[in-house]
Amino acid sequence: MKERIYTIPVNDAFNVPCECPLCELEAKTTKDLLNYFMGPSMMEPDVRIMTNKKGFCKTHFTAMYNRQENRLGLGLMLQTHIAELCEDLNKKLSNAISSQNTGFLSGIKGDYRENLKKLADDVDKIGPSCALCDRLEYTMDRYIDVILWQYFEDKEFREKFEKTKGFCLPHLAVILRGTAKYLSQKEAFTFISNLSVLQNHSMDTMRDELLWFTQKFDYKNENEPWGNSRDAVPRTIRKIKGNADLKQ
Repeated sequence: MKERIYTIPVNDAFNVPCECPLCELEAKTTKDLLNYFMGPSMMEPDVRIMTNKKGFCKTHFTAMYNRQENRLGLGLMLQTHIAELCEDLNKKLSNAISSQNTGFLSGIKGDYRENLKKLADDVDKIGPSCALCDRLEYTMDRYIDVILWQYFEDKEFREKFEKTKGFCLPHLAVILRGTAKYLSQKEAFTFISNLSVLQNHSMDTMRDELLWFTQKFDYKNENEPWGNSRDAVPRTIRKIKGNADLKQ
């Protein structure tokens, strides 16, 4: 089947020999989104309104800063974002001690401990919000739709899919949710039946490779070949937890 613009990133990711093609796709998408948010779009009014409100999570703020690119743009974005945070936080904390709300801590309007826990929950909601995470989640959901469509409509892609090592566990959950969202019951049965075989074989192979990695430290096996077990530890971590920046 002829490639379309929305299938190219998916096909590229599934061409990479790895433990999880969705990790490859997510990493590429994240890089593209970092370029987007750190580029000229940073000064566009609609983008600025979104970043002022949501900001970025610790992971993506770290990635932006560590690039050491467009530091002025990052500083300007942070300036307007923290201004909005200050206004929001000031209201929340001021309401807790204002003369009109003395019952908040005195217990008149409910137990003060529960009131403080609710306030803490409100403050917690400020930190995790992330404009990039939201855009990434939306984009990956679109890619899941494309993957499932290609699986049934593109024989070449289906053959490529069935030669992969399955997915990491977080992305396995993502594709299962996508299956429930986008496929009919008949299609879902076919897809999950084949995916189960693929995933179980991959996990069993990983288990055996990791076992051999540990057994290679026995002096009786020191002259035996490593096989595919030399990097079994980092691959197992990625298989269980998803894409991780591990030192090799």
